[in-house]
Amino acid sequence: MLHKVLILCNSSGGLYDFRNDLPLRLIHEGTEVVVSVPDEVRTAELSGEGCRVIRTDIDRRGTNPLRDLKLLRAYLRLLTAERPDLVLTYTIKPNIYGGLCCRWRHIPYITTITGLGSTFQREGLIKRLIVGLYRCGLAGAACVFFQNEANREIFRTLGILKGSARTRLVSGSGVDLKHHTVQAYPGHEDGIVRFLYVGRLMREKGTGELLSAAKRLHEVFGDRVSVAAIGYCDEDWEEALAAAQAGGYLRRIPFDKEIRPYYREADVVVMPSYHEGMSNVLMEAQATGRPVIASNIPGCRELVEDGVSGFLCPPQDADALFEAMRRMAELSDAERRTMGLAGRARMERIFDRQQVMDAYMDEIHRL
Repeated sequence: MLHKVLILCNSSGGLYDFRNDLPLRLIHEGTEVVVSVPDEVRTAELSGEGCRVIRTDIDRRGTNPLRDLKLLRAYLRLLTAERPDLVLTYTIKPNIYGGLCCRWRHIPYITTITGLGSTFQREGLIKRLIVGLYRCGLAGAACVFFQNEANREIFRTLGILKGSARTRLVSGSGVDLKHHTVQAYPGHEDGIVRFLYVGRLMREKGTGELLSAAKRLHEVFGDRVSVAAIGYCDEDWEEALAAAQAGGYLRRIPFDKEIRPYYREADVVVMPSYHEGMSNVLMEAQATGRPVIASNIPGCRELVEDGVSGFLCPPQDADALFEAMRRMAELSDAERRTMGLAGRARMERIFDRQQVMDAYMDEIHRL
């Protein structure tokens, strides 16, 4: 039995909402679980379940080497103080700097690639730097988990993974089918078709395309269609979002930790992202029984059966997104309900979170 496991990640909300079953299983087996996160969004819940939470600040999107050096030192101090039997890392900076520190301290670690981020979509010095850091950070990993095959192949092609590196492919973080249950399709009496976007409002999540499509939908359908977006605004989109709300073609909803009521009221969930590991939003929406519209990219296309549980459209294409939303708006409630139930059935067959957690526990027990 492992006496202590340390989890390094960049979001307490991400850990609790999408990966919470893993620390719970470890605690159930008698393992002490220590969690290092940079925020307090879900720390009360994690502590309440038995995790010991330590605050470690992370500049999630910054490229300041001095701040990253500060994170590296913080992780080294943390490993020295805690002396865990195993470390689990998630997201780019914990994967890289946590991995480096584990190698230097000779502590076994398991890494999860939750997505590639925008750096891998552009050539240049920053990409070469990240690739080099990843090679160093992952070189000693006991296992590297990937959420889609395309990401794993990119890591192999770039030489980040050695030929002997142990990897596993899982269905993202999976979806908690008991938490996200099928909800009756809304069939709103006012006849309005309600589209919902859930996630950070930023360029790479398709915010520009969403605003363009929403404006055109409003021009075609008027008040018979509603588009809402819920989540934090990461970049300088506040002015454009305010203009969209003033123009009546987008409703802005502040971030809410409890997302299920919004899925329940939505007719369709939209995810126009440029890149994903495996979209948790699409899994949750389909588990709820809602049809979806998503970019035809790795991390989305595996989740959506085009024309069956929703529609796929090319990424970074506002016209294609508008056309998919228009087609969905013109379907009947019964047709959209059928799509939603097809998505739920697919989540049950392939994306049950317990299957994903089984894979992680297999690797932990192997160590």
